[in-house]
Amino acid sequence: MALALRCARMFDVEAGEVLTDRIVLVEGERIAAVRPAAAGVPEGAEVIDLGDATLSPGLVDLHTHLIGIAACGDPAQEIKQSAAQQAFESIGHARDTLLAGFTTVRDLGTYRAFIDTALRDAIDNGTVIGPRMAVAGAYVTASTGGGMITGLAHDVPLPKEFRFGSVRGVDDTRERVREILHGGADVIKLIGTGAVMAAGTVPGAPELTEAQVRAAVEEASYYGAYVAVHAHGTEGINRAVRAGVRSIEHGCYLDDEGIELMLRHGTYLSADIWWSDWLAENADAAGFDKETQAKNDHATEAQRDAFAKAVRAGVKIGFGSDAGAFPHGLQTRQLATLCTYGMTPLGALRAATLTSAECMGWEDRIGSITPGKYADLIAVPGTSGDMAAFTDVRFVMKGGQVVRNDLTAGR
Repeated sequence: MALALRCARMFDVEAGEVLTDRIVLVEGERIAAVRPAAAGVPEGAEVIDLGDATLSPGLVDLHTHLIGIAACGDPAQEIKQSAAQQAFESIGHARDTLLAGFTTVRDLGTYRAFIDTALRDAIDNGTVIGPRMAVAGAYVTASTGGGMITGLAHDVPLPKEFRFGSVRGVDDTRERVREILHGGADVIKLIGTGAVMAAGTVPGAPELTEAQVRAAVEEASYYGAYVAVHAHGTEGINRAVRAGVRSIEHGCYLDDEGIELMLRHGTYLSADIWWSDWLAENADAAGFDKETQAKNDHATEAQRDAFAKAVRAGVKIGFGSDAGAFPHGLQTRQLATLCTYGMTPLGALRAATLTSAECMGWEDRIGSITPGKYADLIAVPGTSGDMAAFTDVRFVMKGGQVVRNDLTAGR
């Protein structure tokens, strides 16, 4: 049976406008048509009246970590859980993410390799409720770098699943990329610089050579896969962009040269500019040590300044939250933060829908309310001008299936 969603307002992110009094027809898992409400509902269609709510495409988060302990300041806790515990815990993370309005995520790495591929497959076959996932399988990282569990005693060995993507040179990098893609990954995640969360590493310091990044990009391209690079520091960012990566993650110390390079290469920026607000309030309770807090404080102001400059310059901005560093389901709070640092409300929503879909190479299936695309749709109450409304998602549909409806309007 066809479904007809009646809404007072609808975001058309392709045209960059808000349409009023619309009906979206859904057949199976796809959008069949979008028409004015005055055109009426086809005979036999089930009507879902969204009342005064505003309909939006399902949101896309380019940077999540659904696997592992959420909002935990000590990565060493990872080795205190079994793979089974992490897999079961990820089920709740996936559910919370979907119910918050994120119908698609790009999950960018897990310390323990390939649990993300299992979660993706469980969602795809209907065993688990969660968003569509493109997954990275494991971090590709320097042997003592930001993608490793650091801070352990030197004589404590890590099992192979925790160092699956550890690399030392160009040939090693090619081999790890192949192995990760053969293991079921959809995207490659490189750790190009040190990390805020990795003890002993320096966020501004590059950890992979440009030749390594270029080798990863080339190898991934043979499989039709893109490369995302964790890069805080200026040199690490610029190496990655010159090497042809799809997106820069974080981009804290992005400079004018890096912005020019990103514009020239068409590189996307996925910057987690909200979660520092959460960290400022919860760092001690969540167990973040003073080193991590100091590194984050230094990076945050630089990141937000760099983000605003990138917006003004016209860099392609996606939406990446780094959920997992903070509790899953809070990502929508970043939409208002994007506006604080230079984006318009519709620009912020476009970043979290169509632009992020384009970054993933999925714009043919998600990212806008367009006939032929998946019926991944959400609704928020009231008028459409304030992105803070997205912290109160009331309706979620994924692939034509209603997974949340807290609206009071009748059906």
